[in-house]
Amino acid sequence: MDSERPLKPFIIPPWADLLWGAALTALWMVVAVGLYSSSWLMIIFATLLYSFVCAAVFTRWPRDADFGWANRATLFRSSLIIVLVAAAPFIPTSTPDSGLWLYAIGALLALILDGVDGKLARATNSGSEFGARFDMEMDALLILGLCIAVIVSGKAGAWVLALGLMRYLFVAAASLLDWLNNPLPDSFRRKTICVWQIVTLMVAILPPAPPVFVGLTLATALLLLFWSFMTDVYWLYQRRFHHETV
Repeated sequence: MDSERPLKPFIIPPWADLLWGAALTALWMVVAVGLYSSSWLMIIFATLLYSFVCAAVFTRWPRDADFGWANRATLFRSSLIIVLVAAAPFIPTSTPDSGLWLYAIGALLALILDGVDGKLARATNSGSEFGARFDMEMDALLILGLCIAVIVSGKAGAWVLALGLMRYLFVAAASLLDWLNNPLPDSFRRKTICVWQIVTLMVAILPPAPPVFVGLTLATALLLLFWSFMTDVYWLYQRRFHHETV
């Protein structure tokens, strides 16, 4: 009697997921071009951003491993975020009641989708370090795009970019100080401040939001973000020697 061979699990290669992600990004882009009548710069910018996603997947994810439903949810969300970031500099300020409202709705959809990948990871037991980093970088990119949109809308000055650039300054510092690369524990404080950033930036884009209110809420978000980063940096600094000796 021949022994039965176990069936191999069905694996969708990462490049196949990146193909439908590219198609979805192109679809969002068609909508954005129709809404904002932008130039080729927006399309080129979106293409570059999606190329970075592809490079990250090809270099960080095993080619013989299924991409997983949690990562697919993040990829779906990233296609929308990439177009939002690419469209941010081209929002027509002459028609804010249409352009800004639609942009805010797109950002709200991206925020709602933020929790889907985490739920899928827990439901399918497919959480990974790559997936967590993928989701976090998409959050940072969305915040940066919202900062640009707020500046273009004229609601606040260039100082708002500090909200979007602080994450990247931390990454740059970590390339010089190795102890900043050590893992941080899960933090409700960190997640709450991230959501607060996105919400305040979305509200700032809305046409009825007065500049004084926008300035106060965004300044509060910046102070909270700075405090959160300093708290994490201090925590990592205190434990730098422990990680070096382990």
